Amino acid sequence: MTDTSNLETALVLFSGGQDSATCLAWALDRYARVETVGFEYGQRHGVEMQARLDVRGSMAAQFPHWGERLGEDYVIDLAGYGAIAESALTADRAIEMQENGLPSTFVPGRNLVFLTVASALAYRRGHDVMVGGMCETDFSGYPDCRRETIDAMQSALSLGLDRKIALETPLMFIDKSETWALAHKLGGAELVELIRHDTHTCYTGDRSTLHAWGHGCGVCPACELRARGWEGWTQAA
Repeated sequence: MTDTSNLETALVLFSGGQDSATCLAWALDRYARVETVGFEYGQRHGVEMQARLDVRGSMAAQFPHWGERLGEDYVIDLAGYGAIAESALTADRAIEMQENGLPSTFVPGRNLVFLTVASALAYRRGHDVMVGGMCETDFSGYPDCRRETIDAMQSALSLGLDRKIALETPLMFIDKSETWALAHKLGGAELVELIRHDTHTCYTGDRSTLHAWGHGCGVCPACELRARGWEGWTQAA
């Protein structure tokens, strides 16, 4: 456990998925006060919004030293944005590769919008750090998940707010098997089980089956990626 007595506070962009749950644990291990923010952007499946509450509740209850640092949760309504940035995550469309080389699950500018809106909350709440689960190692080709994009946003937000703000991305250069390993390092088998059981990643919103790696349909790209990561981690462990 990291000594947080002299460290700043952080705002975690928290979706209720495996990556953001791991980032929340990472932040709670480092910062004296941590708050979370989620976004209603017209997702087809509201299950992830419930997952957010389940993960926060379980993490506070099962890890009291983290629960003491876990502050307020905020949900921001961005439904209008989701309507104009239509994708397979916000509309009834097939999950497939498009002619531009990006999957139909790509929501144009999503991380840019999330970071901009979250920065206003961070500014008002006194946070100099925002934490996100963006990753360019195991990703679907989303251009707004690259560290180059995040660095540009960090500069723009710091200039626009006239206050230095750091965008931390602890998963940026690790794959899904290493993300499972990081969770185990942070909170042992108990945190791994919490993430396996409570988080939601499946694009179809399916929670009818609990696989070794967690709930999901088992066939969408998000489930396949999570399953491969679990297999890689458990075989290496």
